[in-house]
Amino acid sequence: MPPFLPPLRFTGATILRDGEMQQRSLAIADGRITKGPLPEVDLRGYLILPGIIDLHGDAFERHVAPRPGAPFALELGLASTDREAAANGVTTAWLAQGWSWEGGQRGPDQAERLMAALDAYRPRALSDLRLQIRCETHLVDSGPRLLAAVERHGIDYVVFNNHLPEIPDGAREKHEVVRIWARQTGRSAEEHLALAEAALARAAEVPRHLCRLAEAFDRLGVAYGSHDDPDGETREGYSMIGARIAEFPTARRAAAAARAMNDPVLMGAPNVVRGGSQSGNVAAMDLIREGLCDALVSDYHYPSLAHAAWRLADEGVMDLPRAWAMISTRPAEILRLPDRGRLDYGRRADLAVINAASRTVEMTISGGRLSYLSGEAAHRFAGRISGLDMAAE
Repeated sequence: MPPFLPPLRFTGATILRDGEMQQRSLAIADGRITKGPLPEVDLRGYLILPGIIDLHGDAFERHVAPRPGAPFALELGLASTDREAAANGVTTAWLAQGWSWEGGQRGPDQAERLMAALDAYRPRALSDLRLQIRCETHLVDSGPRLLAAVERHGIDYVVFNNHLPEIPDGAREKHEVVRIWARQTGRSAEEHLALAEAALARAAEVPRHLCRLAEAFDRLGVAYGSHDDPDGETREGYSMIGARIAEFPTARRAAAAARAMNDPVLMGAPNVVRGGSQSGNVAAMDLIREGLCDALVSDYHYPSLAHAAWRLADEGVMDLPRAWAMISTRPAEILRLPDRGRLDYGRRADLAVINAASRTVEMTISGGRLSYLSGEAAHRFAGRISGLDMAAE
């Protein structure tokens, strides 16, 4: 694991502290935010914001398999994902891996390989990388295997999703889409549809299967929720078994139901940046304006996290401190991480340092370790550290 930065005080920057932008210094030592007179680095012209906490990202898939049928070693994919996340101010990230009847890159075999690869990679990771399991509801026979893997690898976040209704609809309306899905797993469209139909035939067993998983997750301390809720009834059903996090509700009524039950709602930052859903679902901006969205996640695009916060501020939906909280403070609260998400004494030194003029992330510090450095910040930082080294000699 990279070493901690030496004790430092950053001066001259505008810092997000206690819910407002303040002109003050910030000190770090031994991986934590601290106090005291320390060697200084001048960061005038910069913003220091809490490191981004990303609760759901599947951009790692394109690092692992840049083209369908052309996978690379998982270690290479994880290292590339780690660097991309750090370059965009992310300090804690959950990689969203499927546990699906589809198999292939989203099947249980791949999930377990990724768990093992992440365990091996974590000691040299730049960011705090974790794994979220997207559990397809109808894979009912895999419950014991999933729970064993969750416990063995310390998985702390699972979401239930059911994409089976998309398959027959796609077969009727968009046969080519089903063919693409099938090709990604090395099957024909007919074979893919047959698998889907076999999974659908287990529908009566799904409720008991999910309740068993939920009970085990409660025992293991695993946070869990659901993905792509289409309506309020579906959200209510998941909430009743303890799956309280509503990830990517596809319709306003599902998000409204979550709000009524005090279940946090997560939406994709790309949805905000692009001005709507790529698949025609509810617009994240609309939910945010109505107070029906608690946090934003990268989904498939890490740069969108910071860009979404800036767009919310620029359009007057909320000020920057509140917008940034949607990608830092609120995710930390939702996933029960009391040591991060805010810049305060004793918390992890997780910082995103942004050039105020260009709004570019130029430095990321994760747990007191330098994970990314570029631009003018690199010149200032490198010069100061070099001076400290010379003084020590």
